[in-house]
Amino acid sequence: MSRIFLLVVAIGLVVIAVGVLVLGAFPPQPNPHPVQRTLPNDKFQTH
Repeated sequence: MSRIFLLVVAIGLVVIAVGVLVLGAFPPQPNPHPVQRTLPNDKFQTH
């Protein structure tokens, strides 16, 4: 019973390690998005 559990845990660790290696070798492309600049609002400023 414990051998099956250890085998499942080992397979899970191997799958996680392969996933990390694949993401490291082929990282996902970043999503380009326009930069939103904040403009100064002079309408409500008191001088």
